Amino acid sequence: MVTLKLEPVIHLSAEQFTQLCYANPDAKLELTARGELVVMSPTGGESGMRNSWLTAQLTVWAKKDGTGVAFDSSTMFQLPSGAFRSPDASWIQRSRWENLTDQQRQTFPPIAPDFVVELRSPSDSLKELQNKMQEYLDNGVRLGWLLDPMLKTVEIYRIGQPVEVLTNPTQLDGENVLPGFVLDLGGIL
Repeated sequence: MVTLKLEPVIHLSAEQFTQLCYANPDAKLELTARGELVVMSPTGGESGMRNSWLTAQLTVWAKKDGTGVAFDSSTMFQLPSGAFRSPDASWIQRSRWENLTDQQRQTFPPIAPDFVVELRSPSDSLKELQNKMQEYLDNGVRLGWLLDPMLKTVEIYRIGQPVEVLTNPTQLDGENVLPGFVLDLGGIL
């Protein structure tokens, strides 16, 4: 992952960033609220396998539950702060999703998910991911999980509460944000 400081040389508007992403579909880009362009590294085999297992579990649960919609790591959200972020997995309550226009759902939805997961890979800085998790909370995400297979830890982020760190858990509960969702961490941590 590389972060490029564009200001004061150039300021990318939301529209310019969107055009940049569409003009470079093979590049995985994010934009911070401070106007920094983040170029993400491609996912390696182990990280891709872990993320696939994570997304599959969330998607199957969301389809069965029906109260919301799940998204994979390719989905970019425009957060209220102006940042454009792509969590590794996310979920939005159906009523909030359906309040968006068709146009908003087709592009980078201008909404903060209710739930996000970031899965640390070897190329990720733990501190940068922790900052990203706090950014999600600051933008209205209600529950976030930072999964770190290297340290065998999970950091749980909740609005208005200190971060909870679990060491080598076998499963996670979706609490009141995703009632009934249990993530099996076998093959992920």
